[in-house]
Amino acid sequence: MSPLGKYYIGAAIASVIILMLPLPALIGWIIVIALLGGPAAAYYMLDPSQRERLRRVNKRRLGR
Repeated sequence: MSPLGKYYIGAAIASVIILMLPLPALIGWIIVIALLGGPAAAYYMLDPSQRERLRRVNKRRLGR
């Protein structure tokens, strides 16, 4: 399993645990959005050339 896949699984498990806690629903959803939105925001903060380089590296790992 790739390191990125492990992060996704960890974030999903953390989200489920947080949603099961007796917190108000709004706070739980804010936490889920922060967990999922953080990596997306970091990706879009990259320059287009850096995003292209990241895509090439990921394709190389997948064997394409």
